[in-house]
Amino acid sequence: MGLASLTFAAPQWILPVIAVIVAAAGLLLWSYRPAPLSGRLRWSCLGLKLVGVAALAACLLEPLWIAPRVRDGANAFAVVADNSQGLQIKDQGSEVSRGEELRRLVSEPGTGWQATLAESFDVRRYLFDARLQGTADFRELDFSGRASGMGGALRAVQQRFQGRPLAGVLLLTDGNATDLRGPPPTWEGMPPVYPVVLGRGRPVRDLSIQQVNVSQAAFEDAPVSLQADVAVAGFRGEPVVAKLIDQAGVVVAEQMQTGGRDGDLQAFRFRLKPDQAGLAFYQLSVGPGGPLAADLDAGAREEATLANNRRVLAIDRGRGPFRILYVSGRPNWEFKFLNRAVAEDPQLDLLALIRVAKREPKFDFLGRGGETSNPLFRGFGNQAAEDVQRYDEPVLVRLNTKDELELRSGFPRTPEDLYGYHAVILDDVEAAFFSADQAQVLQTFVSERGGGFLMLGGMESFAEGGYQRTPIGDMLPVYLDRGDEEPGTDDTGPIQFQLAREGWLQAWARLHETEDRERARLDGMPPFRVVNRVRGAKPGASIIASGRDEAGNEVPALVVQRFGRGRTAALLAGDFWRWGMRDADRQEQMGKAWRQLARWLVADVPERVQLEVEPLPEDAVGTVTLNVRVRDQRFKPVDEAGVTVEVEPVRFAGDEVDNVESIRLRAEPASGEAGLYTVQYVPRRNGGFRARAMALEQTGAELGRTEAGWSSDLAGEEFRSLTPNVALLEQLARTTGGEVIDAENLESFVRSLPERRAPVMELRAQPLWHTPLMFAIALACLVAEWGLRRWKGLP
Repeated sequence: MGLASLTFAAPQWILPVIAVIVAAAGLLLWSYRPAPLSGRLRWSCLGLKLVGVAALAACLLEPLWIAPRVRDGANAFAVVADNSQGLQIKDQGSEVSRGEELRRLVSEPGTGWQATLAESFDVRRYLFDARLQGTADFRELDFSGRASGMGGALRAVQQRFQGRPLAGVLLLTDGNATDLRGPPPTWEGMPPVYPVVLGRGRPVRDLSIQQVNVSQAAFEDAPVSLQADVAVAGFRGEPVVAKLIDQAGVVVAEQMQTGGRDGDLQAFRFRLKPDQAGLAFYQLSVGPGGPLAADLDAGAREEATLANNRRVLAIDRGRGPFRILYVSGRPNWEFKFLNRAVAEDPQLDLLALIRVAKREPKFDFLGRGGETSNPLFRGFGNQAAEDVQRYDEPVLVRLNTKDELELRSGFPRTPEDLYGYHAVILDDVEAAFFSADQAQVLQTFVSERGGGFLMLGGMESFAEGGYQRTPIGDMLPVYLDRGDEEPGTDDTGPIQFQLAREGWLQAWARLHETEDRERARLDGMPPFRVVNRVRGAKPGASIIASGRDEAGNEVPALVVQRFGRGRTAALLAGDFWRWGMRDADRQEQMGKAWRQLARWLVADVPERVQLEVEPLPEDAVGTVTLNVRVRDQRFKPVDEAGVTVEVEPVRFAGDEVDNVESIRLRAEPASGEAGLYTVQYVPRRNGGFRARAMALEQTGAELGRTEAGWSSDLAGEEFRSLTPNVALLEQLARTTGGEVIDAENLESFVRSLPERRAPVMELRAQPLWHTPLMFAIALACLVAEWGLRRWKGLP
């Protein structure tokens, strides 16, 4: 479509018009020749009269102004209004809410700017909160939507008009979208968007929970750390209290601070240790402190909204008990202290397989030539030499087993038997204790099953135990081959235990909260005299602790690494038990260190049935995907299982009675991963949710069950910011080729739309010859010329 142009409908009159103008010019020159006027004034009067005559003569040509304009009714124009709870906010100095202001703008579709818009466009009206929906006259606006899915609404409008002419989108909102938290989208293919910003200034005072970070570690004194960032507006110098409340309504933690400047974030930090293992839910509430701290609702009546004052938190400390298999080549002090420490943790279950006597054949039975077995057993079973040597087995003691059959045959030989444990600890036992199959099963236990593995130092551990170039030695985080030319490798003097740089960063490796107390603890540890020397740590491994000998040389003492899906560790001190001797405080410290190391071993070990909650990105209604991974006894994916997930909303004491019934969903196999089953769940309320997954074989036998929890905070996301997001709306308008419109200028903006570019336009000719403009120009010129003559006293 070209630019506007001027053309003539009666070009046959061009020569007569020119003749008239030339004749008029000559006549005017002759008539003004004797007039007593100065040169400049004479030419001004002559020119004014000539322009007036020319304007009248040009009407004979019928001039037309041709300009592009939208074709009436050919283009659609979308009017999209925000229907979320965020528009219930009142701004400072305003008597009405943003929603009432919006309702006033759209209340009369047949009049005002909407009627003007309908003259040239096919107007389509929509409202949105979590989803986009059509409306005839915006009567459905009640501003009760749980979210502001502005991005999803605009994309839905674009999809609905795919391949159809859409001239633009008039967007009436405050810009606080709940689905545009990340990087701004490109808006490719989007028609011009014209946002009308609702709200201005700052809202009334308010407290808002912006973000909550929950971290869990094996640090025994504070297994769960929580930090809540609270935005404060209008509470400067006033007390603000944050409370952590359990499901029974008991306040488990409370903290009070003084409110700062408006817009600043104040951090409330809590550390707690839930009484029970497994999944627990807590409610974090903020409100005015002081005398009103006991009643947050009463103290918050002057806030803009209470919907952003509460947040539900789901904390999963693991279900346990996690089973750890301890294997030792001889009874020793190490097991005594380890067993005593783990017994204090209900989530850890330590089973022991201890050899009290090695295999020692007592007789040589000489029979036929080449026969080494007892002739009494001739003809029974396999008489191969390698099997005959095992007739005299080592003496093994089993401790803490669940029944008399567990570990009865010694160390597990099959994945099904070993994979029932979460971690394995080897202590002072040589590599020859394990058959080739057992060593390989132990390696796959770590790499494929994802188990934890720890080797303790001793006379028959590491290189001294012959683990070099074995499947078990390959997964250790240290090199077992040592060069004799390496200085200090043969020293056997005492070493002092100390944390390395990585150890200071790991909470499970520390026992105290402050650096001073931790250094005092390290200085009080006795020196160790038995250390397995290695060439060094492997690439990718982390040295958590090291030992310094009397010559100042440092050797690795505790090294960890990831190995496949699992993790391995090497504690190279062979007399770690010295730490707990002769001192009750040392015994307590040592027990705590053992528990934290054991927790680290089993922290990420997967179960046969796992449930993960994955929020959908850019989803405005809090939809989550529940992913269930199912494995058999060998931890291979199970593709034909029946998986059901039961979702139950979590209630807190004092909650209003509502529909909290659970719902059972069936998970379907995912196409991209074997053994993965997925189902989506859309929450209908704010708060916490508990999901329980159960997997069954085709025969109906149960494969396993598990649970997970999460929280939905749609109201908190909706009221995260109470001031209009003008920057987002300006960026949206600039990217799509639109502009931000002031509500007061809405009428004039709508009148200008027909002249703006649209998908379907046409050339429209407007005659100028019989418009008042042409005659006004002619009359103005003639009157001006007459006025100049009368001013000089001429007739």
